[in-house]
Amino acid sequence: MADKEAAFRQIFAANSKKIYHLCYGYTGDDDAANDLLQETFLKVWQNLDKFRNQAQISTWIYRIAVNTCLTYLRSEKRQAKDELTPQIAENQKEEFSEKNEQVALLYKCISKLEETERIIITMVLDEVPYPEIAEVSGITEGNLRVKIFRIKQKLTDLYNHYERL
Repeated sequence: MADKEAAFRQIFAANSKKIYHLCYGYTGDDDAANDLLQETFLKVWQNLDKFRNQAQISTWIYRIAVNTCLTYLRSEKRQAKDELTPQIAENQKEEFSEKNEQVALLYKCISKLEETERIIITMVLDEVPYPEIAEVSGITEGNLRVKIFRIKQKLTDLYNHYERL
C-alpha cells in the first residue's frame, strides 16, 4: 500500500497541472476544474493497479480526464439551459484580474471549440509531444499537424471576435 501511495503521489505531482488545464479548458470555471481534477485522480487511484503500461501513464490519465470532463458536460447540459452560459461567462470574466484576462479569454475561446479540438489544443498548450497527442486523439501525426493548424486558425478568429466586443 505504501508503494502505491508513493507512486500515486509521484503521478499526481507529474500530471496534476496538465490535467487541471485540460479540465479548465472544458469548463472555463476554476471550481469545476478543481472538482474534475479531484474526480480524475480518484479514478486514477482506484484503477492504478489495472494500468497495463501499454501506453504512457500520462496518456492513460488524459483519457480518464477527458471522459470525466465529457460526463460532467453532459450532466451540465441536462441541468442548465444554454441561455445561462453567456451570463456565467460574463461573471467569470469579471472575476479575473487584468493580468489574467487574456488567459481567461483564451480558455473561453477554447471552450467554444468542438470536444476533440479542445482536447488537442489543451495538450498542445501543455506541451504534450505530438505522438502522444496523436495516440490520445486517435489520428495520425500528419493529420494531427493539419488539425492543430486549423484549430489555431479557429482560435485566432474566436479570440479576435471576443477581443472586439
